[in-house]
Amino acid sequence: MKATNLLRGAGLLLLAATAWGGLFPVSMVTLPVLDPFHITAIRYGITAIVFIGLLTLAEGPRALNLEGRGLRAASLGTVGFGGFSLTVFIGLQYSRPEHGAIIMATQPLIAAVVAWWLRGVRPERATLAFLGVALLGVLLVVTKGHFTGLFAGGTGLGDVLMFIGAVCWVVYTLGAADFPSWSPLRYTALTCALSLPAIFGLTALATATGYVSTPSAGDIESVGWQLAYTIGIASVLGVLCWNAGNKLLGVTNGVLFINFVPVTVFAIRIAEGHRFQPIEFIGAALVIGALIANNLLARRAAASTPSDRRRERGLALSLRGGSPKPEGCG
Repeated sequence: MKATNLLRGAGLLLLAATAWGGLFPVSMVTLPVLDPFHITAIRYGITAIVFIGLLTLAEGPRALNLEGRGLRAASLGTVGFGGFSLTVFIGLQYSRPEHGAIIMATQPLIAAVVAWWLRGVRPERATLAFLGVALLGVLLVVTKGHFTGLFAGGTGLGDVLMFIGAVCWVVYTLGAADFPSWSPLRYTALTCALSLPAIFGLTALATATGYVSTPSAGDIESVGWQLAYTIGIASVLGVLCWNAGNKLLGVTNGVLFINFVPVTVFAIRIAEGHRFQPIEFIGAALVIGALIANNLLARRAAASTPSDRRRERGLALSLRGGSPKPEGCG
Protein backbone atom coordinates (compact mmCIF):
# COMPACT_ATOMS: atom_id res chain seq x y z
CA MET A 1 0.00 0.00 0.00
CA LYS A 2 1.42 3.37 -1.01
CA ALA A 3 2.26 5.77 1.80
CA THR A 4 0.18 8.52 0.18
CA ASN A 5 -2.89 6.27 0.06
CA LEU A 6 -2.29 5.24 3.65
CA LEU A 7 -2.15 8.84 4.84
CA ARG A 8 -5.12 9.93 2.73
CA GLY A 9 -7.23 6.99 3.85
CA ALA A 10 -6.38 7.48 7.51
CA GLY A 11 -7.14 11.19 7.26
CA LEU A 12 -10.51 10.59 5.64
CA LEU A 13 -11.52 7.94 8.18
CA LEU A 14 -10.38 10.08 11.07
CA LEU A 15 -12.41 12.99 9.71
CA ALA A 16 -15.50 10.78 9.40
CA ALA A 17 -15.20 9.36 12.91
CA THR A 18 -14.62 12.83 14.34
CA ALA A 19 -17.67 14.15 12.50
CA TRP A 20 -19.84 11.38 13.91
CA GLY A 21 -18.43 11.85 17.40
CA GLY A 22 -19.27 15.55 17.29
CA LEU A 23 -22.87 14.73 16.44
CA PHE A 24 -23.67 13.63 19.99
CA PRO A 25 -22.69 16.84 21.83
CA VAL A 26 -24.27 18.90 19.04
CA SER A 27 -27.52 16.96 19.44
CA MET A 28 -27.60 17.79 23.15
CA VAL A 29 -27.80 21.46 22.18
CA THR A 30 -30.46 20.84 19.53
CA LEU A 31 -32.83 18.60 21.51
CA PRO A 32 -34.05 21.22 24.01
CA VAL A 33 -35.28 23.24 21.01
CA LEU A 34 -36.33 20.60 18.47
CA ASP A 35 -37.87 17.26 19.36
CA PRO A 36 -36.43 13.97 17.99
CA PHE A 37 -39.25 13.59 15.45
CA HIS A 38 -38.76 16.95 13.76
CA ILE A 39 -34.96 16.66 13.92
CA THR A 40 -35.20 13.30 12.14
CA ALA A 41 -37.66 14.60 9.55
CA ILE A 42 -35.55 17.67 8.76
CA ARG A 43 -32.28 15.73 8.83
CA TYR A 44 -33.23 12.97 6.45
CA GLY A 45 -35.60 15.05 4.35
CA ILE A 46 -32.65 17.18 3.28
CA THR A 47 -30.08 14.37 3.32
CA ALA A 48 -32.23 12.25 1.00
CA ILE A 49 -32.39 15.09 -1.52
CA VAL A 50 -28.61 15.46 -1.42
CA PHE A 51 -27.98 11.73 -1.90
CA ILE A 52 -30.55 11.37 -4.66
CA GLY A 53 -28.86 14.26 -6.43
CA LEU A 54 -25.44 12.64 -6.02
CA LEU A 55 -26.80 9.31 -7.23
CA THR A 56 -28.34 10.87 -10.33
CA LEU A 57 -25.10 12.66 -11.16
CA ALA A 58 -22.91 9.62 -10.52
CA GLU A 59 -25.00 6.83 -12.05
CA GLY A 60 -27.68 8.55 -14.09
CA PRO A 61 -31.50 8.58 -13.77
CA ARG A 62 -31.69 4.82 -14.42
CA ALA A 63 -30.22 4.25 -10.94
CA LEU A 64 -33.49 5.54 -9.47
CA ASN A 65 -35.28 2.42 -10.74
CA LEU A 66 -36.33 0.30 -7.75
CA GLU A 67 -36.46 -2.88 -9.84
CA GLY A 68 -39.58 -4.06 -8.01
CA ARG A 69 -37.79 -4.01 -4.66
CA GLY A 70 -39.29 -0.83 -3.25
CA LEU A 71 -41.07 -2.45 -0.30
CA ARG A 72 -37.95 -4.23 0.93
CA ALA A 73 -35.85 -1.10 0.48
CA ALA A 74 -38.45 1.03 2.26
CA SER A 75 -38.61 -1.42 5.18
CA LEU A 76 -34.85 -1.41 5.64
CA GLY A 77 -34.65 2.35 5.23
CA THR A 78 -37.37 2.86 7.83
CA VAL A 79 -35.57 0.62 10.32
CA GLY A 80 -32.16 2.10 9.55
CA PHE A 81 -32.87 5.80 9.26
CA GLY A 82 -36.15 6.20 11.13
CA GLY A 83 -35.59 3.59 13.83
CA PHE A 84 -31.96 4.52 14.40
CA SER A 85 -32.44 8.28 14.53
CA LEU A 86 -35.59 8.36 16.65
CA THR A 87 -34.38 5.91 19.29
CA VAL A 88 -30.97 7.60 19.54
CA PHE A 89 -32.36 11.14 19.78
CA ILE A 90 -35.07 10.13 22.25
CA GLY A 91 -32.45 8.22 24.23
CA LEU A 92 -30.19 11.26 24.35
CA GLN A 93 -32.99 13.21 26.02
CA TYR A 94 -32.56 10.91 29.02
CA SER A 95 -28.88 10.08 28.78
CA ARG A 96 -25.50 11.62 27.93
CA PRO A 97 -23.54 11.93 24.68
CA GLU A 98 -20.63 9.81 25.89
CA HIS A 99 -23.05 6.98 26.60
CA GLY A 100 -24.40 7.14 23.07
CA ALA A 101 -20.93 7.18 21.51
CA ILE A 102 -19.76 4.18 23.52
CA ILE A 103 -22.91 2.22 22.67
CA MET A 104 -22.61 3.02 18.96
CA ALA A 105 -18.98 1.87 18.98
CA THR A 106 -20.08 -1.67 19.87
CA GLN A 107 -21.95 -2.12 16.57
CA PRO A 108 -19.28 -4.27 14.86
CA LEU A 109 -19.69 -6.77 17.69
CA ILE A 110 -23.49 -6.46 17.82
CA ALA A 111 -23.51 -7.28 14.10
CA ALA A 112 -22.11 -10.72 14.86
CA VAL A 113 -25.11 -11.55 17.05
CA VAL A 114 -27.63 -9.99 14.67
CA ALA A 115 -26.16 -11.93 11.73
CA TRP A 116 -26.48 -15.08 13.82
CA TRP A 117 -30.14 -14.25 14.50
CA LEU A 118 -31.08 -13.19 10.97
CA ARG A 119 -28.90 -15.44 8.82
CA GLY A 120 -27.81 -18.29 11.07
CA VAL A 121 -24.14 -17.29 10.80
CA ARG A 122 -22.79 -18.28 14.19
CA PRO A 123 -19.96 -16.01 15.35
CA GLU A 124 -16.74 -17.30 16.83
CA ARG A 125 -16.81 -17.90 20.55
CA ALA A 126 -14.09 -15.33 20.95
CA THR A 127 -16.27 -12.72 19.24
CA LEU A 128 -19.09 -13.42 21.70
CA ALA A 129 -16.59 -13.09 24.53
CA PHE A 130 -15.37 -9.76 23.18
CA LEU A 131 -18.98 -8.60 22.93
CA GLY A 132 -19.42 -9.46 26.59
CA VAL A 133 -16.31 -7.45 27.46
CA ALA A 134 -17.56 -4.51 25.40
CA LEU A 135 -20.97 -4.57 27.07
CA LEU A 136 -19.26 -4.65 30.46
CA GLY A 137 -17.33 -1.57 29.38
CA VAL A 138 -20.57 0.13 28.36
CA LEU A 139 -22.09 -0.64 31.76
CA LEU A 140 -19.05 0.81 33.53
CA VAL A 141 -19.38 4.05 31.56
CA VAL A 142 -23.15 4.23 32.04
CA THR A 143 -23.28 3.36 35.75
CA LYS A 144 -19.82 4.54 36.83
CA GLY A 145 -19.44 1.13 38.44
CA HIS A 146 -22.71 1.29 40.40
CA PHE A 147 -24.73 -1.34 38.52
CA THR A 148 -27.72 -1.13 40.87
CA GLY A 149 -28.31 2.46 39.74
CA LEU A 150 -28.57 1.57 36.06
CA PHE A 151 -32.02 3.07 35.62
CA ALA A 152 -31.68 5.86 38.15
CA GLY A 153 -32.97 9.16 36.85
CA GLY A 154 -34.12 7.60 33.58
CA THR A 155 -30.57 7.40 32.23
CA GLY A 156 -30.76 3.65 31.83
CA LEU A 157 -33.92 3.96 29.76
CA GLY A 158 -32.15 6.34 27.40
CA ASP A 159 -29.21 3.98 27.08
CA VAL A 160 -31.51 1.05 26.28
CA LEU A 161 -33.18 3.12 23.57
CA MET A 162 -29.81 4.00 22.06
CA PHE A 163 -28.80 0.35 22.15
CA ILE A 164 -31.99 -0.48 20.22
CA GLY A 165 -30.97 2.24 17.77
CA ALA A 166 -27.59 0.57 17.33
CA VAL A 167 -29.33 -2.74 16.58
CA CYS A 168 -31.59 -0.97 14.05
CA TRP A 169 -28.55 0.34 12.20
CA VAL A 170 -26.92 -3.09 12.20
CA VAL A 171 -30.08 -4.66 10.74
CA TYR A 172 -30.08 -2.00 8.03
CA THR A 173 -26.41 -2.62 7.32
CA LEU A 174 -26.77 -6.37 7.01
CA GLY A 175 -29.88 -5.91 4.87
CA ALA A 176 -27.73 -4.42 2.14
CA ALA A 177 -26.61 -7.94 1.26
CA ASP A 178 -30.07 -8.39 -0.29
CA PHE A 179 -29.15 -5.79 -2.93
CA PRO A 180 -25.87 -7.09 -4.39
CA SER A 181 -26.36 -5.35 -7.74
CA TRP A 182 -26.86 -1.92 -6.17
CA SER A 183 -23.90 0.33 -5.53
CA PRO A 184 -23.35 1.64 -1.99
CA LEU A 185 -24.53 5.11 -3.01
CA ARG A 186 -27.63 3.70 -4.68
CA TYR A 187 -28.54 1.59 -1.66
CA THR A 188 -28.13 4.51 0.71
CA ALA A 189 -29.87 7.12 -1.43
CA LEU A 190 -32.91 5.01 -2.29
CA THR A 191 -33.44 3.54 1.17
CA CYS A 192 -33.05 6.99 2.72
CA ALA A 193 -35.63 8.49 0.33
CA LEU A 194 -38.03 5.58 0.86
CA SER A 195 -37.83 5.98 4.64
CA LEU A 196 -39.32 9.47 4.44
CA PRO A 197 -43.03 8.48 4.28
CA ALA A 198 -42.69 6.57 7.57
CA ILE A 199 -40.59 9.30 9.20
CA PHE A 200 -42.95 12.07 8.09
CA GLY A 201 -45.96 9.95 9.06
CA LEU A 202 -44.66 9.29 12.57
CA THR A 203 -43.80 12.96 12.97
CA ALA A 204 -47.32 13.98 11.90
CA LEU A 205 -48.85 11.42 14.29
CA ALA A 206 -46.70 12.56 17.21
CA THR A 207 -47.69 16.16 16.49
CA ALA A 208 -51.39 15.40 16.08
CA THR A 209 -51.54 13.52 19.40
CA GLY A 210 -49.78 16.35 21.22
CA TYR A 211 -46.69 14.29 22.02
CA VAL A 212 -44.60 16.95 20.28
CA SER A 213 -45.40 20.39 18.91
CA THR A 214 -44.57 21.88 15.54
CA PRO A 215 -41.44 24.03 15.88
CA SER A 216 -41.60 27.62 14.76
CA ALA A 217 -39.33 29.14 12.15
CA GLY A 218 -37.55 30.90 14.98
CA ASP A 219 -36.91 27.60 16.74
CA ILE A 220 -35.36 26.10 13.63
CA GLU A 221 -33.30 29.22 12.97
CA SER A 222 -31.99 29.26 16.54
CA VAL A 223 -30.35 25.86 16.01
CA GLY A 224 -29.46 26.48 12.38
CA TRP A 225 -25.76 25.74 12.69
CA GLN A 226 -26.45 22.59 14.72
CA LEU A 227 -28.78 21.34 11.97
CA ALA A 228 -26.18 22.29 9.37
CA TYR A 229 -23.63 20.18 11.23
CA THR A 230 -26.03 17.25 11.62
CA ILE A 231 -26.92 17.25 7.93
CA GLY A 232 -23.85 18.55 6.15
CA ILE A 233 -21.01 17.28 8.33
CA ALA A 234 -22.31 14.13 10.05
CA SER A 235 -24.78 12.82 7.47
CA VAL A 236 -23.12 13.78 4.18
CA LEU A 237 -19.44 14.62 4.63
CA GLY A 238 -18.92 11.90 7.24
CA VAL A 239 -20.47 9.28 4.99
CA LEU A 240 -18.45 10.25 1.93
CA CYS A 241 -15.17 10.39 3.87
CA TRP A 242 -15.87 7.03 5.51
CA ASN A 243 -16.43 5.24 2.24
CA ALA A 244 -13.53 6.93 0.48
CA GLY A 245 -11.21 6.06 3.35
CA ASN A 246 -12.33 2.45 3.43
CA LYS A 247 -11.77 2.20 -0.30
CA LEU A 248 -8.15 3.28 0.21
CA LEU A 249 -7.34 1.28 3.34
CA GLY A 250 -9.78 -1.62 3.15
CA VAL A 251 -12.62 -2.44 5.51
CA THR A 252 -10.55 -4.45 7.96
CA ASN A 253 -8.32 -1.45 8.61
CA GLY A 254 -11.04 1.15 8.27
CA VAL A 255 -13.43 -0.27 10.85
CA LEU A 256 -10.86 0.35 13.59
CA PHE A 257 -11.32 4.09 13.14
CA ILE A 258 -14.81 3.82 14.64
CA ASN A 259 -12.96 3.83 17.96
CA PHE A 260 -12.37 7.55 17.44
CA VAL A 261 -16.12 8.25 17.82
CA PRO A 262 -16.13 7.82 21.62
CA VAL A 263 -12.65 9.34 21.84
CA THR A 264 -13.98 12.47 20.12
CA VAL A 265 -16.99 12.68 22.43
CA PHE A 266 -14.89 12.26 25.55
CA ALA A 267 -12.48 14.97 24.34
CA ILE A 268 -15.33 17.40 23.63
CA ARG A 269 -16.93 16.73 26.99
CA ILE A 270 -13.62 17.32 28.78
CA ALA A 271 -13.21 20.59 26.87
CA GLU A 272 -16.70 21.56 28.03
CA GLY A 273 -15.56 21.08 31.62
CA HIS A 274 -17.10 17.68 32.31
CA ARG A 275 -15.06 15.56 34.71
CA PHE A 276 -15.04 11.83 34.09
CA GLN A 277 -14.41 9.30 36.79
CA PRO A 278 -11.53 6.83 36.30
CA ILE A 279 -14.01 3.95 36.04
CA GLU A 280 -15.53 5.61 32.94
CA PHE A 281 -12.17 5.68 31.19
CA ILE A 282 -11.66 2.03 32.14
CA GLY A 283 -15.05 1.18 30.61
CA ALA A 284 -14.22 3.06 27.41
CA ALA A 285 -10.89 1.26 27.21
CA LEU A 286 -12.64 -2.11 27.54
CA VAL A 287 -14.95 -1.27 24.63
CA ILE A 288 -12.13 -0.08 22.40
CA GLY A 289 -9.88 -2.97 23.40
CA ALA A 290 -12.60 -5.51 22.62
CA LEU A 291 -13.10 -4.02 19.17
CA ILE A 292 -9.38 -4.09 18.41
CA ALA A 293 -9.03 -7.66 19.69
CA ASN A 294 -11.96 -8.83 17.59
CA ASN A 295 -10.44 -7.11 14.56
CA LEU A 296 -7.18 -9.00 15.10
CA LEU A 297 -9.18 -12.22 15.34
CA ALA A 298 -10.89 -11.38 12.05
CA ARG A 299 -7.52 -10.76 10.39
CA ARG A 300 -6.28 -14.17 11.45
CA ALA A 301 -9.47 -15.80 10.22
CA ALA A 302 -9.19 -13.98 6.89
CA ALA A 303 -5.85 -15.63 6.31
CA SER A 304 -7.34 -19.11 6.52
CA THR A 305 -10.43 -20.08 4.50
CA PRO A 306 -12.75 -18.22 2.11
CA SER A 307 -15.74 -18.77 4.41
CA ASP A 308 -13.81 -17.21 7.27
CA ARG A 309 -12.96 -14.25 5.08
CA ARG A 310 -16.64 -13.68 4.27
CA ARG A 311 -17.55 -13.79 7.95
CA GLU A 312 -14.83 -11.30 8.84
CA ARG A 313 -15.93 -8.98 6.08
CA GLY A 314 -19.54 -9.06 7.28
CA LEU A 315 -18.59 -8.29 10.87
CA ALA A 316 -16.23 -5.50 9.95
CA LEU A 317 -18.90 -3.67 7.94
CA SER A 318 -21.45 -3.33 10.70
CA LEU A 319 -21.03 0.39 11.22
CA ARG A 320 -21.05 1.59 7.72
CA GLY A 321 -24.75 1.84 6.94
CA GLY A 322 -25.07 -0.08 3.72
CA SER A 323 -23.89 -2.97 1.61
CA PRO A 324 -20.31 -4.08 1.23
CA LYS A 325 -18.83 -0.58 1.00
CA PRO A 326 -22.10 1.08 2.05
CA GLU A 327 -22.90 4.73 2.41
CA GLY A 328 -22.96 6.10 5.86
CA CYS A 329 -23.60 5.68 9.53
CA GLY A 330 -26.90 7.23 10.39
